[in-house]
Amino acid sequence: MNTPEITVKRREGTGKGIARRLRRDGVVPAILYGGAAPETIAVNPRDVLRIIHGREGTTQLLSLKVEGDGGARMAIIRDMQFDPVTERLLHVDIQEVRADRAITVRVAVHPVGEAIGVKDTNGILNLVMHEVEVSTLPINIPERIDADVSNLAIGDVLTVRDLRAPEGVRIINDPGQAVATVSPPMAEEVAATPEATAAVTPAEPEVLTERKPKEEGAPAEAEGKKAPAAAPKKAEAPKKTEKEK
Repeated sequence: MNTPEITVKRREGTGKGIARRLRRDGVVPAILYGGAAPETIAVNPRDVLRIIHGREGTTQLLSLKVEGDGGARMAIIRDMQFDPVTERLLHVDIQEVRADRAITVRVAVHPVGEAIGVKDTNGILNLVMHEVEVSTLPINIPERIDADVSNLAIGDVLTVRDLRAPEGVRIINDPGQAVATVSPPMAEEVAATPEATAAVTPAEPEVLTERKPKEEGAPAEAEGKKAPAAAPKKAEAPKKTEKEK
């Protein structure tokens, strides 16, 4: 396995002001642990992103060089901080490691095979655990831990104890933790009937800006106009009696 190299610079001082200045200069603040005392350093964010690209979830062993020093050190990236809005790298924690001392790191879980519950009964494979913690020597850190899901039927669960780690690697998660499951296929949506649609359709709200029709007999002054004078009724002619006919 090829070990990527990264070169860092020592820096003086700490604090938000210095961190902002470093970022303006194209580097990000970092701390190197594992020696006699923590060292404040600066790293190129492009170098860090290049190293972790394609290996998300798995800790990567590095060959670390500090400008001004003669040799290289073995190290791992222990933690990274990103801006929640811009997703820019803000800070890196790097840990120096020794070849003869086991360390605890994260390793990605990779499903292998096609579950029979997916192939035969249209179930859905759910990867519950995307990474596990392992204890191993730095030179034995695996790229991934394979999870064979081919025998999972609907309702079955693959647990940590079912995983097979490479030689020299010990998984330290709880053996009973679920890694993958197969759930039943989603039920088909039933088309809504006209009656059901009518039952759930809300009544159309009243439009408050619409002018309501005037009530019968309401005075016209309510509209800001004078009411026209009523036309006089025409007097009815008296009815003739039988004698006058």
